[in-house]
Amino acid sequence: MPGFLLNVSSMVKCAHGGMATPTATFPRVLVGGQPAVLISAPYQVAACALPPPPAGNGPCVTGVFSIAATRVLANGFPVLLQDSKALCAPTGTPLLVALTQTRVLGT
Repeated sequence: MPGFLLNVSSMVKCAHGGMATPTATFPRVLVGGQPAVLISAPYQVAACALPPPPAGNGPCVTGVFSIAATRVLANGFPVLLQDSKALCAPTGTPLLVALTQTRVLGT
């Protein structure tokens, strides 16, 4: 399914409201004037509200995308789309794309 491509300024959150940022970008491909994000880059989560054990199994620390674009590659790796799927560790909850650029679509 088509979706907008993610770039470094796209807003990604964990399911508990923590802000996620990519650990690496691909600066040779710009999307909306910002470097694109590839599936190979894990996300780092900050300020997750899920409590640590024994009250919960949080907070979210990292997020790894497992589903991304099938037809749009950069440096041989799929780029991330608005509807890409990711899971956080250690909680197993999803990362959610809250805001992205709205000019470039991919599949």
